[in-house]
Amino acid sequence: MRFGFASALLCAVVWSVAGCGFKTDPVPPQNVVPRPINDLTYSIDETGVTLRWTYPEKSVNGDELTEVYSFDVYRAVVAVDEICETCPIPFGEPTEIPGGETADTGKRRVGEYNTSLLRPDHKYFFKMTSRISWWAASTDSNIVSFVWQTPPSIPEAFKVEPGDGKIALSWQPVTTLIDGSAAKRKVLYQVSRSEGGKEFVNLGNPIAKTSYSDSDVINGKTYFYKVQSLMMLGKDKITGGVTDIVDATPVDLTPPGAPSGVRASATAAGIKVFWDRPDDPGIAGHRVYRRMEGQSAAEMIGEVNMPSSIFVDKSAPEGSKPFYSVTAVDGAEPANESKSSPEATVR
Repeated sequence: MRFGFASALLCAVVWSVAGCGFKTDPVPPQNVVPRPINDLTYSIDETGVTLRWTYPEKSVNGDELTEVYSFDVYRAVVAVDEICETCPIPFGEPTEIPGGETADTGKRRVGEYNTSLLRPDHKYFFKMTSRISWWAASTDSNIVSFVWQTPPSIPEAFKVEPGDGKIALSWQPVTTLIDGSAAKRKVLYQVSRSEGGKEFVNLGNPIAKTSYSDSDVINGKTYFYKVQSLMMLGKDKITGGVTDIVDATPVDLTPPGAPSGVRASATAAGIKVFWDRPDDPGIAGHRVYRRMEGQSAAEMIGEVNMPSSIFVDKSAPEGSKPFYSVTAVDGAEPANESKSSPEATVR
């Protein structure tokens, strides 16, 4: 009898332990859990929103990851008049999109997700996770959010005018939305610039006027510009159409100062014309002009490059008195030429 009771008790204990199972989801090892995505961004155009991020390359404990099984994109939608800054964000069930290799030709792979299912006067929130398998998911990424409205149209007649140490931009005001309806909110403009045509940087904050002067430029260097229309709804930007990219190269239009100390002296080799050597490092050379007595206009008879400040005229006509003047030129393309120096002649 005692043996039977003990046996029954032991069986009950074994059955209860074996049958309890897990009370929570199994926890995967940290070497297979991807690090969270921390560079989730978005861009908006007339078709909707595009999310972008880079594939995670390492696990939580630093091991290399060569492939991601999938991504889960979470979305929350709140009407503008129901936004609660202190309330939790009501994310819904995720949308799963396929993953793949984490690198493409040696570079970190960039993922994209597009959606056009957006309603005006609503604020959208997005976050995402990545998975190595169905049970090894990362923690949440950073959250991005924006208010969707029908965006303003593309600024028309966008043009740039290069100048000396500056580039002037101008465009027509935007008065309509992309659906053709009138823009009832104030339209602003964000000017962006690139020095290589790819990576653009915003030049200051959005502006209301339809022109912009960029003076933070270097003559002879090419810059690329684009302008995007936008509207503000509280603190949120409603980004609109973007112009085509236009490039411009500012040019040096400022001539150097005129040479000083011009003198002429007769020598056996010809008439030597010389002048004071300038201190301006921007001067690339000088042009020498000759006017014969009785003539009204001088003609250029030679050029010399820096650092020379001497020219020998071997072709002066005999029997007439020559008068010489000198100008300075800089290294711009085309070169800027100074005013002429006072004339000098052989004494």
